[in-house]
Amino acid sequence: MKAVLGVIVFILLLVISAGLYYYTTYNKLIRLQEEVQKAWSDVDVQLKRRADLIPNLVNTVKGYAQHEKSIFEYVAKARSQLINAKTPQDEINASNQLEGAIGRLLMIVEKYPELKANEEFTRLMDNLEGTENRIAVARQRYNDIVAQYNAAIKSMPANIIANKMGLKPAPYFKVVNKQEKQPPKVNFGNATSQLVMGLCAA
Repeated sequence: MKAVLGVIVFILLLVISAGLYYYTTYNKLIRLQEEVQKAWSDVDVQLKRRADLIPNLVNTVKGYAQHEKSIFEYVAKARSQLINAKTPQDEINASNQLEGAIGRLLMIVEKYPELKANEEFTRLMDNLEGTENRIAVARQRYNDIVAQYNAAIKSMPANIIANKMGLKPAPYFKVVNKQEKQPPKVNFGNATSQLVMGLCAA
């Protein structure tokens, strides 16, 4: 009789332990999922902020270089892809395309010294630099949280619960230019060359 009771108690403890593990793991995965979504929301805000700067930047450059039509069209297309992106991965891809487009746009600034002295252009470049810094910070935070989340849903036995919840790995925000180590700098002394290097990936 005591042996039977012992087995029953053991089974009950096992069931309770499994239930507690499932409960705590489920809540942990939900929390990490929400942190990933919040971190991505912060990135999204900054990407949209950058996109909002582009029309004014293009119009300012266009005032000095109207014949650079192909560059303006390329930037407009890249911006449109970012705005219309439906998923984080699509937005990451579109953001990298837009970075390359901005880099190409800024390359033509070298030909127009009077444009670099334009007050509106200077203001826009300051805003762009600040936005790039914010994107870099938000991107790093997002990638850090994604690393935690992806590790959690892939580890045993939490991956069993994650599969039942339908959780999938989140995409990392990887930049096109793999040599990029820090936010781009604006240096009018060298004619925006450092910002071009930071943004132009193609």
